Amino acid sequence: MRIALLVHLLGAIIWIGGMFFAYVALRPAAARLLEPPQRLPLWREALGRFFTWVWVSIAALFTTGFHMLADAYGVKAVPLYVLAMAAIASAMTLIFVYVYFIPFKALSAAVGGSDWRAGGRALNTIRRLVATNLLLGFATLVVAVIGGLLA
Repeated sequence: MRIALLVHLLGAIIWIGGMFFAYVALRPAAARLLEPPQRLPLWREALGRFFTWVWVSIAALFTTGFHMLADAYGVKAVPLYVLAMAAIASAMTLIFVYVYFIPFKALSAAVGGSDWRAGGRALNTIRRLVATNLLLGFATLVVAVIGGLLA
């Protein structure tokens, strides 16, 4: 159970921490220092590498989450806070899947065609959805801690 929890926490740290770094540190620095012909390829490469780790994190989070859920509760009623965490994780995953297959693919195509305006639009969509997922990730952490204390 402890190994599952460790892998679960590592998945959350990688995903939420990566979004925090991208949104709070990389985004403002890249916008301040780079013009679109340099900035957009940087984002395509950075996001491409990060998204590989997000896929791994999602697999780890759901696998370990369901394992811990089954181990802790079996056929007993699952606490509401645990169900809330699973629901938020599912919403975050759906948002990520959309980001990966729609605006990230559009960003990649725009960068490949040197269409900086379209790339900027795609990146702006990604930015808004990453902000949403970052807030949902923080909400999940709050639910986990507060729910665990109250349970």
